[in-house]
Amino acid sequence: MVRAALVTATSLVLTGAVVAHAYFLKHQFYPTVVYLTKSSPSMAVLYIQAFVLVFLLGKFMRKVFFGQLRAAEMEHLIERSWYAVTETCLAFTVFRDDFSPRFVALFTLLLFLKCFHWLAEDRVDFMERSPNMSWVFHFRVLCLMGLLGVLDFLFVNHACHSIITRGASVQLVFGFEYAILMTMVLTTFIKYLLHTVDLQSENPWDNKAVYMLYTELFTGFIKVLLYMAFMTIMIKVHTFPLFAIRPMYLAMRQFKKAVTDAIMSRRAIRNMNTLYPDATPADLLASDNVCIICREEMVTGAKKLPCNHIFHSSCLRSWFQRQQTCPTLAMGMLPGFPPPGMFPFWGPFPGAPPPGVPPANGPGGDAPPGNTEASQAAGSSCTPWLPPPPPLPFVSSMPPPPPFLTALSDDELSELEAEGRRGLEARLQCLHNIHTLLDAAMLNIHQYLSTVATLTPPRTGTSSAARSDPAPPAGAAASSEAPRPSSSSSESVGGATGSSHPADSTTTTASTTEERSREEEEEQQQEEEMEAAAEGGVEPAAAELRRRRLRKLETASSSQAPPPDN
Repeated sequence: MVRAALVTATSLVLTGAVVAHAYFLKHQFYPTVVYLTKSSPSMAVLYIQAFVLVFLLGKFMRKVFFGQLRAAEMEHLIERSWYAVTETCLAFTVFRDDFSPRFVALFTLLLFLKCFHWLAEDRVDFMERSPNMSWVFHFRVLCLMGLLGVLDFLFVNHACHSIITRGASVQLVFGFEYAILMTMVLTTFIKYLLHTVDLQSENPWDNKAVYMLYTELFTGFIKVLLYMAFMTIMIKVHTFPLFAIRPMYLAMRQFKKAVTDAIMSRRAIRNMNTLYPDATPADLLASDNVCIICREEMVTGAKKLPCNHIFHSSCLRSWFQRQQTCPTLAMGMLPGFPPPGMFPFWGPFPGAPPPGVPPANGPGGDAPPGNTEASQAAGSSCTPWLPPPPPLPFVSSMPPPPPFLTALSDDELSELEAEGRRGLEARLQCLHNIHTLLDAAMLNIHQYLSTVATLTPPRTGTSSAARSDPAPPAGAAASSEAPRPSSSSSESVGGATGSSHPADSTTTTASTTEERSREEEEEQQQEEEMEAAAEGGVEPAAAELRRRRLRKLETASSSQAPPPDN
């Protein structure tokens, strides 16, 4: 409120300053007006002042015709206004040659009247949810709808007269828009009459939903015709009306929904009158005799649905005119139409009957009557059958369950057995191939680990000495081979500066020989245990066999590995 007052005061001060400055320069009325219209800053200030005046006029009319707006009405108004402003900007781009202050004023007036049409529609819809309406409410609504209807008719008449006298222009758009608003006023007025009659009657009016449905169907058809005619004329005369795509799509979708609802409601009501039985007093006593639609007790005139729920016939008729589902379970009541939200694209698997339906008896014999009655009782007491969930993407669907074997011939049984055997053999072969690949992978891994373990990093001193000393000639190398053992022995005896690498290699070879002998003894012992277990009828585990085989392969690979380079 404070912000609106501040904006209003600022715009008034700016407008007064601009007008005073122009009059101070020209000192006459006509030159002052010419100066204001030719100056861009002055026109910008005057535009802002005009929008502020329109805003104040809208607040005044809202206070007169509506009083305080509800939160839902304000939310709908803001949401629709954004779309309307966007479409208006698109219309400016289409009719950029006709852009002028008069053009902007006409579009502003159109948006202004659209807002009051939307508010009137929401306020009339509020009548259905409010049982008590004062005479002030009826007076306001009637005056507003009368004023909007008269204005729409006058603007449509003006647009037609302008098109006839001056040819096709931007008035074609305004005439079409006001014609659409006239259909909106007509729909709102019919709804107001229906709500008023329903509020005046003591009992709920059963035929109200029918009239509402056919009203939406009729007005939706008129809107579709108007949009198609407008698109055809605009494409032929001017250009493609991009700003009319969204409202035309919404009008067509609304008309399609109205047609579908009318057809489905008539089918559901016909099924209710012909297929669904009347509820007996025993059914009413066995269940809760309160209709959940109207919250009143059911004495007579009740219908029993296939899901065993009971409702008033009039309540069901009104419900089916809106949606064709059970009011309690939301399960579809029309054959061939699945319930909403229950995977409508996937039906039951072939050959799988719903629960509670006994299978057909085979030729082997008939079931006793007692079992049949028990199965029927169990089927009636179980929950309603639900379709299976949809298959996952990129995953093959589950195969259907096999049919009853008693109904198959000997050839069919043998063919089914051969097919199952082939499938089992193929699966076993795949498992064997996987086992072989795993063994080969483990063998490569262990061979790699054993090879890495045998590789010793080069010594720093030896490598530096080899890098610093030049290679001796062949004769020197031959002469130096003889005294090497004595020098090595003297170095090992002295122990002060000699190298201990040959001794280390001898120790490593001895430890490796001891480990191999120990592993061979363990393997021999394990083989003896396996033979004893086989004689006793106990088969060793597959994991133990794989572990022993890998150990044997590791031992063989380590024995074949070359000795380290000393």
